[in-house]
Amino acid sequence: RHRLFSEASYRFERGVDRELPLRASAKAVSLLATLGGGSVVPGCTHASVDMPAVTIAMAADYPDRVAGQVYGHGAVVRRLEQVGCTVSEAGEAGDEHGKHDRGARVLTVVPPSWRPDLANPSDLAEEVIRLEGYENIPARMPRAAAGRGLTARQRMHRATGRALAGAGYVEVLSHPFGSAADCDRLQLPADDPRRTALRLSNPLSEDEPLLRTTLLPGLLRVLARNAGRGFGDLALYEMGLVFRPRPSSPGTAPILRVDRGPTVAEVASLEAGLPDQPLRVAAVLAGDREATGWWGDGRPAGWQDAIEAAREVLRVSRVAYRVEADQHAPWHPGRCAALFVTGEEGHEWLAGHAGELHPRVVQAFRLPDRTCAMELDLSVIETAASALGPEAAPTVSPYPVATQDVALVVADSVPAAAVEAALAAGAAGGDGDSLLEEIRLFDVYTGEQAGEGRKSLAYTLRFRAPDRTLTDEEVTAARNAAVTEASRRVGAVLRGES
Repeated sequence: RHRLFSEASYRFERGVDRELPLRASAKAVSLLATLGGGSVVPGCTHASVDMPAVTIAMAADYPDRVAGQVYGHGAVVRRLEQVGCTVSEAGEAGDEHGKHDRGARVLTVVPPSWRPDLANPSDLAEEVIRLEGYENIPARMPRAAAGRGLTARQRMHRATGRALAGAGYVEVLSHPFGSAADCDRLQLPADDPRRTALRLSNPLSEDEPLLRTTLLPGLLRVLARNAGRGFGDLALYEMGLVFRPRPSSPGTAPILRVDRGPTVAEVASLEAGLPDQPLRVAAVLAGDREATGWWGDGRPAGWQDAIEAAREVLRVSRVAYRVEADQHAPWHPGRCAALFVTGEEGHEWLAGHAGELHPRVVQAFRLPDRTCAMELDLSVIETAASALGPEAAPTVSPYPVATQDVALVVADSVPAAAVEAALAAGAAGGDGDSLLEEIRLFDVYTGEQAGEGRKSLAYTLRFRAPDRTLTDEEVTAARNAAVTEASRRVGAVLRGES
């Protein structure tokens, strides 16, 4: 109150040993007598206040339990006395059982005055472990409790990250904040729901006062920053939450009282004010997807790579999906694909989009030319995957594969995915017992021989049976059935017959 400082208060603030002044004065007097030839007069004036000694009760085996190894009663006492502590055992002359049960033995430890940091059993255990040597503590892997582990959603998140990392993408964490200008840079329409964002009352930066509704602006800023520093070939991904206000939300969450617990109605009003927070995964790539080297020229990243990244995520989830052309900001209208997943009872949900970004978006974010991106809603994919059973090992047939190639001519407007779906359905037949193991598009031709406004799609069909070697008649019948179904659905004609 009076702001009067003394030498004692200064020592107290620094935690200096309260017995140090007397000992230091005695040492100074001894040095004066020895080196200066002075005479020591007996007696001293020492103003002090008696303070109770700090007493710590600690189980004799507590350092053992902290370190995970046995030191022994003697080693614990010896190490504590080594740092100046006075150690006694409670009930040394009493209970005979306590002498043999280390868990029941309690040590009473009085730390020295120069160790004010020793205030609880953990401090004492640390001293014992330090003096015994940290390097002597064995390294053991912790064992999970039986019956526990990662949930299905956690396993899927990790598998998604591993799949994208295996495909060459690097994970980044961008800020979950944005601004209205981000929506303008993304060329979003005025009525796009992604323009409706929550505003923070205390943002870290006034330039970014909104919670993000899409992962793309943050990822694009990271890509632009790295490209500006000379890293031209980039493939980045991020998994994170986005924040979508609910249509019936009040806009602001209520402030509850703190002098009592919330009621059920108050908790409901609080939850009603929170936005939906779906988990999303997004990826962006620019520059060369395959590097140039002694093996030849590289390959620039294209919209196909963005779609393939989305396919990687969907393959991990094991859900059925289809890809079709779409127009959706901020992607290029002619190089954008929508991805749909199939859930229970055949319901389809939009999972996200992938493709090449619109040139205006590339210019607004100052990105490299032909930058591509994809964004998927993992919450939708998880919902569709929840209906699937446990993943089973695939059945490996010991019988040989039979390969057939077909080239089909269709109109330019017919997507390759529709032709592939028709071939697969035809090969499956009416009973659903399909011999088709794999179908792959390996060539697209749009020259004069295909005809004006038409294109030729060449597919490889692989047939295999799990219990026998297929005959030529069976393979030919399955191939013809696939071509017939493609002709019925999309008007496909075998090349050479058109």
